[in-house]
Amino acid sequence: MAAPLTMWDGVLEITQMAQAKVGDPLLWALQISSNLSCSGISLPSPELANVLVSYICWDNNVPIMWKFLEKALVLKIVPPFLILALLSERVIPCRRSKPVAYRLYMELLRRHSFELKGQINGPNHEKVMKSIDGVLHLSEIFGLEASDPGIIVVEFLYATVWQLLDASLDDEGLLELTSDKKSMWPIKPQDMEIDGHEIFDEIRMAHNEKLHNLNTVMAVELIGRFLQDKKTSKILYLARHNLPTHWPRFIERLQLLGANSSALKSSKVLTSEDLLRLASDKCTVLTYEPKQNLLQNFHAVTGLMSPLVTSSAVLSDGGSSISSLWLPLDLALEDAMDGYQVNATSSIEIVTGLVKSLQAMNGTTWHDTFVGLWIAALRLVQRERDPIEGPVPRLDTRLCMLLSIIPLVVAELIEEEKSVDINEVPGSRRNDVVSSIKLLGDYHSLLSPPHSVLSLANQAAAKAMLLVSGISVGSAYLDCLSMNEMPVKCSGNMRHLIVEACIARNLLDTSAYFWPGYVNGHINHIPNAPPQMPGWSAFLKGAPLTPIMINAMVSTPASSLAELEKVFELAVKGSDDEKVSAATILCGASLLRGWNIQEHTAQFITRLLSPPMPADYSGDESHLISIALILNVLIVGIAPVDCVQVFSLHGLIPQLACSLMPICEVFGSCVPDVSWKLPTGDEISAHAVFSNAFAVLLKLWRFNHPPLEHGVGDVPTVGSQLTPEYLLLVRNSYLPSSGIVLNDQTKRRLSEVAASSSPHPVFLDSFPKLKCWYRQHQKCIASALSGLVEGTPVHQTVNLLLTMMFRKMNRGSQSVTTINSGSSSSSGPGNDDSSLRPNLPSWEILEAVPFAVDAALTACAHGRLYPRELATGLKNLADFLPACLATIVSYFSAEVSRGVWKPAFMNGTDWPSPAANLSNVEDKIKKILAATGVDIPSLAAGESSPAATLPLPLAAFASLTITYKIDKTSERFLNLAGPALESLAAGCPWPCMPIVASLWTQKAKRWFDFLVFSASRTVFLHSNDAVFQLLKSCFAATLSGASISSNGGVGALLGHGFGSHFCGGISPVAPGILYLRVYHSIRDIEFITEEIISLMMHSVTQVACTGLPKERLGKLKRTRNGLQCGQVSLAAAMTRVKLAASLGASLVCLSGGLGLVQLLFKETLPSWFISSYRSEQGEEDGGSLGGMVAMLRGYALAYFAVLCGAFAWGIGNSCLASKRRPKVLRAHMEFLASALDGKISLGCDSATWKSYVSGFVSLMVGCTPQWVLDLEPDVLIRLSKGLRQWNEEELALALLGSGGVNTMGTAAELISEMQ
Repeated sequence: MAAPLTMWDGVLEITQMAQAKVGDPLLWALQISSNLSCSGISLPSPELANVLVSYICWDNNVPIMWKFLEKALVLKIVPPFLILALLSERVIPCRRSKPVAYRLYMELLRRHSFELKGQINGPNHEKVMKSIDGVLHLSEIFGLEASDPGIIVVEFLYATVWQLLDASLDDEGLLELTSDKKSMWPIKPQDMEIDGHEIFDEIRMAHNEKLHNLNTVMAVELIGRFLQDKKTSKILYLARHNLPTHWPRFIERLQLLGANSSALKSSKVLTSEDLLRLASDKCTVLTYEPKQNLLQNFHAVTGLMSPLVTSSAVLSDGGSSISSLWLPLDLALEDAMDGYQVNATSSIEIVTGLVKSLQAMNGTTWHDTFVGLWIAALRLVQRERDPIEGPVPRLDTRLCMLLSIIPLVVAELIEEEKSVDINEVPGSRRNDVVSSIKLLGDYHSLLSPPHSVLSLANQAAAKAMLLVSGISVGSAYLDCLSMNEMPVKCSGNMRHLIVEACIARNLLDTSAYFWPGYVNGHINHIPNAPPQMPGWSAFLKGAPLTPIMINAMVSTPASSLAELEKVFELAVKGSDDEKVSAATILCGASLLRGWNIQEHTAQFITRLLSPPMPADYSGDESHLISIALILNVLIVGIAPVDCVQVFSLHGLIPQLACSLMPICEVFGSCVPDVSWKLPTGDEISAHAVFSNAFAVLLKLWRFNHPPLEHGVGDVPTVGSQLTPEYLLLVRNSYLPSSGIVLNDQTKRRLSEVAASSSPHPVFLDSFPKLKCWYRQHQKCIASALSGLVEGTPVHQTVNLLLTMMFRKMNRGSQSVTTINSGSSSSSGPGNDDSSLRPNLPSWEILEAVPFAVDAALTACAHGRLYPRELATGLKNLADFLPACLATIVSYFSAEVSRGVWKPAFMNGTDWPSPAANLSNVEDKIKKILAATGVDIPSLAAGESSPAATLPLPLAAFASLTITYKIDKTSERFLNLAGPALESLAAGCPWPCMPIVASLWTQKAKRWFDFLVFSASRTVFLHSNDAVFQLLKSCFAATLSGASISSNGGVGALLGHGFGSHFCGGISPVAPGILYLRVYHSIRDIEFITEEIISLMMHSVTQVACTGLPKERLGKLKRTRNGLQCGQVSLAAAMTRVKLAASLGASLVCLSGGLGLVQLLFKETLPSWFISSYRSEQGEEDGGSLGGMVAMLRGYALAYFAVLCGAFAWGIGNSCLASKRRPKVLRAHMEFLASALDGKISLGCDSATWKSYVSGFVSLMVGCTPQWVLDLEPDVLIRLSKGLRQWNEEELALALLGSGGVNTMGTAAELISEMQ
């Protein structure tokens, strides 16, 4: 209620009397206070503030009145911030004509603006804040509602500093140099200033000018103090964080003042360098770094990274700190080499997200981050320089990762620096890339090139030497140049190839050739090269394609995009023969080893597989029919495992699937007598084109695995998402019409590829025949075969297939083959007339295949068909239509899982026998698993043991597969059948897979290592105990030794991969390699997380026992500066804790993806904390280790949890998975807040809980601040309250400060109350 007008008349009257008498300010203030209190006016009074400021400005601008005002502020009868706001509006514009008033105003600022306590929640605070907002128009300027007093305080202090800043710039003539050239504050007088007779007083004018200059110095010093003061600097951080649109202009002014102010030269307390340092974004953040001591505990290893470890230690790893930091990266890169699993997401996107997460979590510089990235990729190549033979990716896939994917990742990170508002010097990441590659020269053992690329590395070194010597030559000359022709030996290594890859992508320039030690000499003349062979250069100049030129271009990758584009143009517009030749060239070395243009090669192939319909096309059949030859060449060319992996690494699997589906749809609907003649004279049929396309299409998802395999929570894992529907959805998401913002080069490139085939979304319904087969395939896997009705077209097709399959079968006088099953009864004449082959489209044949195979298997089970005849019949079927293999796999996979078939005795009479080398396989499996400690049951059959047996469907399929030759023609179908056979055998009881491996090793001796390794993996699919033992081995290998510098880490975890080229034969396989090749097939994936947490906690106990001496553990105590006790020992302990946590997080995310991470946050972690879990180690040691172990466990869990989230969701909002983050994270933080509120009882150790909560929040605020914005303000406030109860005020403040505008007011309140 407003006071009566006479009340303020009385106040003015008392003031005038005291002013006239020059009375004591204290007596005046006490009298005013008493009168107001008697009148019921609450103090401090906003009305009194207005009255006094209006009275002073400017009729009573005399010293005594300023003393009265100061005493009113001291006795708190007027609100300080309102007084300062009112004065700023009146004094600052008149500062030149009234320099004394301006100085007195700044003195009041100095005395009263830094005392924040009580300003937000004091008496009349709402009214006061509303008045401040009204005076300075803060809500209008900053665009925030004036409802929260804390927000008003932030805006007021921000505005106050800004006003001083603009006034100082204006006084020094610098305001015109700002981008907007004016101030948004009233810093200049509205009307002409007239000082009466004083304007003619030269002495007065000189005095005013001197005072004006002194005022400018004082204003600049005040600005510096606002930026330095602990409380006001935190307030300004809140303004920076929550008012980002204004901050760049504010910083621009600070930097302009710091660089050009003449007043700073006169200051004795602030220098230009000081102000520029304070003006830097980095400093502004550091003045508000949340919980420095806790983050230092997590990042204790960071200080140990320089100088970097020696190259020999990096290769074997030695558990060095630099290797441990990037362990998740090593695991992810190695996981991408699994040939049984393609990925719908580009490895560029995956690795980029992983690198950003690790850089944030490890707190490393970008230079160290790039060094870690290059070293991890080099280790990937060195791990298997000579991979084992078999249907698995080889060295080409690893080189693709190092020389194509990683440079593209680096390019993405450099582009991000330009487009994102980040606190980095422009161009710094590019400079860090240069310095990181330059540093690689020190890692000699990592740089040794595999034999297959030695000549390319030498050629790259020769190119650099020629340029350094001032000799310029073209790529054609280098292609023809023999290293023997060089007068100086050119010894190239992997760094030379990395440099060439980076130069090709404009990440480096040729100045790299001049780095010390990059070349080992100079030459004075151009070496003589043999005559130029026809190849890429001749083709680019217009030479016609000849067989010799085609062979050269197939075996040598293109050196530029221009060369590729000309080949692509020829594939589109050339003659039929030229199109076939161009397609052959594209699928050659340019695809596998054209690292500098590899993504473009894969994109051109994808575009050729899905050509648009010609505008003038008028035929009834599909336009794809007319280009069957080129389509078949492309499909056969990309069928090898390494080629499919190239498409996977570059993110083209969804578009490749979308391109293959219409080919399968069209050619699967053609009858087989439709054929085309190859240039060689051979013919291919529609069946062949369909089978080739279908075989590649089925590699793009795990078609032979039952749908129930992966189910974690309400989110399927990545593995089970690889279905035709999912691949099309991913492809459609890249279209411009999807509305998804594509903010990086890779996604834009994929968008262009998708739009070039069809600008519209594509769904499985667009391919009715494929959809029909897919639904039958799912039904076949999920339930028993049924539905065949006699007399229907399908039944007739079954009869035709059975007749063709068993046309040579003849038993004595029988002339008719009759095969009965539960679902069919079919018979037919037993002759081998080729006319008996069904002249039907592939889709109709595939529909009948399950019933035909069922009938054959039933006949064999009942003794009406010999096993050899069954295998021959199945081979006849697969030879007739190779695509039948897919349906045969579906049927056998389903039948094996049902367990209704009698076993087949592999005795060498009816069925092939594995006895010849089964014991050898057993020995090798034991040797492979030696590092894990897992025991396997004996395989060899003794006299009292029954012969080896297999379930009948598995025996039939194994017998079928061993009828294939190991040649290039059969390779693409064996690549389909091989993984299916392994999956089939792995799902059967032990020792089915070793038996299958023994059968196969008799046929394919050069695949022995691969087959034995595959058999060894299945040990872990039959026992969760074996998986636990494998995980335990992973942790033991990673953390082995008494200290972090012993033989642990990446080297022990991943070793040298797998192969018999080490130690003169098969050697124990590192546990990490085994796990990466096993986890895809583990069905009960949910138990993995709990086991990993258990192993992590055990590892922490071991770290505490071995890493910190007991006599020093007792002295360990928590201080204001962190954990103090033998800094080296603590740093080592924290490093190993981080290493265990990063290993655990990597394994969880690789094993179960988003689903398992969601389960971790919503169920696993809450259950772990609620359960009664105490520190057994502490009890055993009488408590000497208990507190330390408990605390380290909490930190380990915090680091583990945040890493899991960062790997799954990313640290920002750029990936699609980040959209799942808010819901899961809110649920977990609600659990934390409720436990802190006392609503949930916990069973874990209190020290563990405290270190987990503080660690999780600290990492979230310091490393993943975007996550904080996903949370509800109420939860953040409750969390901060709980943290303050633990005396974690700084961390509570950091949390609130990162929570956005909704928690800014609460953060300001907390700042004001801090001591």
